[in-house]
Amino acid sequence: MPQMASFSCLKPVPDVSGKKKKRYYMKLSMIFRKLLPGLALLLATAAFAANKGSFNVYEPTTVSGNQLAPGEYQLKWDGAGPSVDVSLLSQGKVVATVPARLLEMGQASANSSTETNQNDDGTRSLIKVNFAGKKYSLAFGDEPAMNAPMPQKGNQ
Repeated sequence: MPQMASFSCLKPVPDVSGKKKKRYYMKLSMIFRKLLPGLALLLATAAFAANKGSFNVYEPTTVSGNQLAPGEYQLKWDGAGPSVDVSLLSQGKVVATVPARLLEMGQASANSSTETNQNDDGTRSLIKVNFAGKKYSLAFGDEPAMNAPMPQKGNQ
């Protein structure tokens, strides 16, 4: 008869009557003690992860009174909206923190894009950022993005 493999976590347990029966158990508590902190860290990281996206600016643009030079920008925000504070980062440094509205869309955007408004003085203001494959967008400024006059779309 082949011999069974020995496991260090399996131990015989004496019966309450004092007789030693070969009943085996696994110390699950030891396994859980080792896995629980890692699982808790993983869940906490996922729960507090910031939402993020990126966009490009091709000409000087204003966002809620903050001037953005041409270049690539990252957006980071916490929460699920509708009002969120968005940090705009350029080369890893925060250049502005602005209020925005997180808008739910009926279907995911096919590509990432920005919508800008041509101001009376000739400058551009960023009014909306759409994210490829996402069912939400970020709207900036006081006016609802749906009613903003003459938005200009720019693909990234």
